This record gives sequence, structure tokens and C-alpha cells, in this order.
Amino acid sequence: MLYKNTFSGSTKTFCLIGNPVEHSFSPIMHNAAIKKLGLDYVYIAFNVHPTNLGEAINGMRAFGIKGMNVTIPHKETVIKFLDEVEDVSLKIGAINTIKNENGYLIGRNTDAAGARKALIDAGCQISGKKVLILGAGGVSRALCFVLAEEAEEIILTDIFEEKVKELVREVKDKMDINISGKVSSDDLISKEISSTDILINATPIGMHPKTDATPISKDFLHHNLFVFDVVYNPLKTRLMNEAMEIGCKTLGGLDMLVNQGVLAFQWWTGKTPKTDLMKKSIIDFLGIK
Repeated sequence: MLYKNTFSGSTKTFCLIGNPVEHSFSPIMHNAAIKKLGLDYVYIAFNVHPTNLGEAINGMRAFGIKGMNVTIPHKETVIKFLDEVEDVSLKIGAINTIKNENGYLIGRNTDAAGARKALIDAGCQISGKKVLILGAGGVSRALCFVLAEEAEEIILTDIFEEKVKELVREVKDKMDINISGKVSSDDLISKEISSTDILINATPIGMHPKTDATPISKDFLHHNLFVFDVVYNPLKTRLMNEAMEIGCKTLGGLDMLVNQGVLAFQWWTGKTPKTDLMKKSIIDFLGIK
């Protein structure tokens, strides 16, 4: 336990579902915010296999879980189990936050706004830039929405051809953006990255416990890149460390995680937690000075 607390029959629950969830910092930052605001809540994580997703959502209703975060691999597939999804989130095609209003479940995407704030705060210039996104999952959907109005060009890559083509079709139908999708390969990345301004890893490659993995070779990087890795555990991935070694500006996934968490917490409780407190709780947990 991160802190001593007393729970009772009136204690309400927030949670995270995903597969895996053992790496997640969400319980740390949300429980820190709960404690600071003196709320009678607790936040826990559940590992939910994709075949059990429907049962998990029914469990949210049955157990009266007030709010739920959704992570890999459920951000897209969970939508069909909800009663309502906000219009903007439907446009994105993925959600990461659910609110339970007396058994009526509403989905929302806070990833997009969280990512945008993280990029702006890090000084990343999006306007007129070419963006290469690795991965075509739920996070990529949110990122396309964030980048669509300003980026000059977006290239999506994924190891699954149909997955990346489907996402490109959906993005083109909903947004006015120059976007193309291609099967990921070393030849493709080496060709495209030389003219790329912003490289985004939207895959789980490099995430704990497989921290020695990286989505692309260091040899493909160049010092003019802004490298954004959405992975937040570890705080600095192998990709980020190698990018910094050659002079790239980098951004890890922690700020995006905290930003989207603040928005989710506000929606669930009507109260605004301190962003700095939530971020510091994770840094303290890791023992980073």
C-alpha cells in the first residue's frame, strides 16, 4: 500500500482494465489524488483478457464501479459494450475512460487531450510537420485526431497490413489530413524517417518488463527528430535514450498518462486533482530524484 487508509462499506471504486496491467502507474497517481482530496474512494487495476471484456464491463455495472480506465488492448473493442460514447470519442474510434451513471455507462477519450497538452508543454511544433507513427491501435487513433488539424503529413505503420489500412480509411473519412498507411519494415522506416520531423512510438514495444526492446534501430534516427514514446514504464525507454544520445528532443509517456488521468478524475468526481501531485507520486514511487 502506498499509504495507510481506512475503507468501509461506503468506499467507492475506480479501476483500470487492460492486459497486462502490472506495469501501470494509474493506481499510484489516482490514489495519491484521492488521498489529497480526502475522498472515500480507492483505485485498483484488473487484468482482463480480451475474451472476458464483456463480462468485465457487466461487472462494472454489477459492482457499481464509478469510473474505469481502459488500456491496451481494449480501447477500441470496449465501445460495443457501452450505452453511450461521446461524439468526439466516436470520431476517434477509441475510448480510455468510462463513467458509470447508475448503471448507464458512458465512454470518453481523454488520451487525445492528454497527448496534445504533453506535446505542447514539451515545445513540440506540430504545424507543417511530417509525422511517422509506429502502431495503428487505440493510441494512434487519438494521436491522429490530435495531429490532424496541424500536421502536414501523417504516415502510419503497423505489422498488420489490414489494421493500418483500416485505420487510414477511418481517419480519412472523418478528418481532413494527408495520411497514408504502410506495413512496417526496416526498409520503409529507413526511407521515410529521413524526411520525418516527429517520430511517435504508439506501440507497447519497450514497455516493462521488456525494456531492452525498441521499435526501430538507432541507426535510423537523426538529430532533427522530435521523438515521442507513449510508453511510460520505464520513464525513459531504450528508444528515448538512444534518441537523446544523438541529440533528439524527446518526450516520454508519463505526461500524457498524467494529463489524461487528471481529465478522467475530473469527469468522475467533479473535482480537479493537482497535476504536479499525480506526477510526483509516480516519480516518488520509482525513487527518482
